[in-house]
Amino acid sequence: MKKLRKGDDVIVISGKDKGKRGAIIKITSDDRAIVQGINLVKKHQKPNPSTGASGGIIDKEMPIHISNIAIYNLTTKKQDRVSFKINDENEKIRIFKSSGDVIHSQHKN
Repeated sequence: MKKLRKGDDVIVISGKDKGKRGAIIKITSDDRAIVQGINLVKKHQKPNPSTGASGGIIDKEMPIHISNIAIYNLTTKKQDRVSFKINDENEKIRIFKSSGDVIHSQHKN
């Protein structure tokens, strides 16, 4: 089980967007995550008539390494670490290290 999942609310702990918050859109296979509104770049995109995409300069989120983000705890309003625990139904669940509360994702994988 991965510590960070799609839909988790995270905070950037290092880099040009340090201190910004966003939700994870996608986790790639090479330990990188695409976070909503984080690591934006200007991309010059050609128009594609077959898909109906117009050309121009667009803002696009690029992947950021997962070591540069931390899960955000809404109760303490701070970054936190993830721990694992086995519940009564023998399921592995994620909990916040500081408080022991269960982490609930917005999206189900």
